[in-house]
Amino acid sequence: MDISKEIDTRGLNCPLPILKAKKALADMASGQLLKVLATDSGSLRDFQAFAKQTGNELVEQQTVGEEYIHVLRRR
Repeated sequence: MDISKEIDTRGLNCPLPILKAKKALADMASGQLLKVLATDSGSLRDFQAFAKQTGNELVEQQTVGEEYIHVLRRR
């Protein structure tokens, strides 16, 4: 997977991971991938809803220990 940008939102709670992802996506070209690292368990459903609302594709979600990894493709 060719990640264009990665942001670390570990330690931040809703809605900050989404807001930071939204800001990062705004600076990216269509089709580029954004990887978001988070520790907020609510981020799993938050990023699913965010992708539906914005039209950005949620390519992958993983849980690794206490961390959640989200990969979004810029629309």
